[in-house]
Amino acid sequence: MLTCLTGGRIIDPANGRDAVDDLWIQDGRIIDAPDRAQASETIDVSGCIVMAGAIDIHTHVAGTNVNTARLLLPDLRAGTAEASVPVSHIIGRLYAAMGYTMVVEPAISPHVAPQAHLELADIPIIDTAILAVLGNDDYLLRLMASRESPAAIADYAARVLAGSQAIGIKAINPGAAASFKSNVRSFGLDDAVPNSDVTSRAIINALQAATETLGLPHPLHLHCSNLGMPGNAETALATMEAAGDTRLHIAHLQFYAYGKDGPRGFSSAAPRLAEAVNARPNITADIGQVMFGQTVTVSSDVLRQFNARGQAHPRKSVIMDGDGNGGGIVPYRYRKTDFYNAVQWAAGLELFLLINDPWRVFFTTDHPNGAPFTAYPDLLALLMDRSLRTQHIESLPKDAMEVTTLASITREYTLTEIAIMTRAAPARLLGLPDRGHLGPRARADIAVYRPRPDIAAMFRDAALVLKDGVPVIRDGVPIAHPFGRALAVRPGFDPAADRQLAAFYDTIYGVSHAAFDVPEAARLGRTQPFETVPCRT
Repeated sequence: MLTCLTGGRIIDPANGRDAVDDLWIQDGRIIDAPDRAQASETIDVSGCIVMAGAIDIHTHVAGTNVNTARLLLPDLRAGTAEASVPVSHIIGRLYAAMGYTMVVEPAISPHVAPQAHLELADIPIIDTAILAVLGNDDYLLRLMASRESPAAIADYAARVLAGSQAIGIKAINPGAAASFKSNVRSFGLDDAVPNSDVTSRAIINALQAATETLGLPHPLHLHCSNLGMPGNAETALATMEAAGDTRLHIAHLQFYAYGKDGPRGFSSAAPRLAEAVNARPNITADIGQVMFGQTVTVSSDVLRQFNARGQAHPRKSVIMDGDGNGGGIVPYRYRKTDFYNAVQWAAGLELFLLINDPWRVFFTTDHPNGAPFTAYPDLLALLMDRSLRTQHIESLPKDAMEVTTLASITREYTLTEIAIMTRAAPARLLGLPDRGHLGPRARADIAVYRPRPDIAAMFRDAALVLKDGVPVIRDGVPIAHPFGRALAVRPGFDPAADRQLAAFYDTIYGVSHAAFDVPEAARLGRTQPFETVPCRT
């Protein structure tokens, strides 16, 4: 079937395209305009903005922590219009309505990867992927303590990725969760796991090296230590310095953007972090923007969540220990009248607006930690409209705004920059050459927006969304519910590493390590359950 979207303004920064033109689709792919061919279907999108489908590289939508949060806070969903609809279906519909066609769940322990993939497979419309969590697991720490070679660590990481069907590696406060088991309650970049000399810095560098050795498209995805603490910008800066020239992606950078200036000993240090990111082309970051309202923080940083449980709103929380990281669920309400929450809100926006290169800063709220992903349209409006930001600033505590630079920043994001940050850059970061753009051979994942004075409304309800060339959203309403695929890397590894890992599991757990591998059946019989993402050569 040959389809033509006609008359729209095509914004495709990956191919240097911003013009009113036609877009041709055949067999789920975008093609060059054919000579004298007659379209089977012509869709008039005159006056509309046409972009590739958006990609969210960091959103918590599946896994043990997310499920526990749903059990802890059923009231967040009770009484909604879709309370009887499976939450996985709501996730797919809401993301697709905003023009998203792929999301990455960035924190899945290898031992629960089969369950996570089962949940992700039940999300309609969008493609998915996971990051496998390493850095606090006993096997890796033993390899490092016994001075095993970088090749052995890379082989282990490859085996974990293959078993988990993951697209990359995530490290969460490396060494901290392992230390928490020994009653440690704070853990920094150069602290060592008890009864070893393995530091957080060493774990980060080892996993960076493994990522590069395996040729993974996505760099190590790092949740640093000291999240949420006053003065923790120093930790983030030291972590960037420790990365050297090797690629590193820092997750939810906003939560590390805090200084100690001002009468309350809490301020935004976002300008310093933005300057550091601008100076280091090997560093990428997603922001984790805070937006005001009720949410719930979910994290495998069990040490941080344990320390934060006293701030829970409502006053209930769950702290879980386990192999590797464990996890913590702490509900939280971000309030406009709260000095500290206002500084957090401003710090995230400062990072967005002061990091110069939209190819290296990524659009997230760390759903649901900073805000639910449904707040994305409102955040886009804040980035694109300085006057709207000013209105918000004027409604916030004056003393909070005085310890930030947000009011002085005049930058407004353009549609091209939005398309880079939410489409082209995520596709490049994840190693997906057929996504994030509208050139020939790209998947026909397309979002069409009808321009409105209300920017948030424009991005909340896309006029039209196509997934693999099939219309799935019209005027924000789902009209089809196809199921996507999971994307994963499959780097090779020495078979000896598999045998050694098998012996470890037999000795420690009495269970085969293969019991935790993700089978094809984990995608619930989908016709195309997994798609392989090639490693870099």
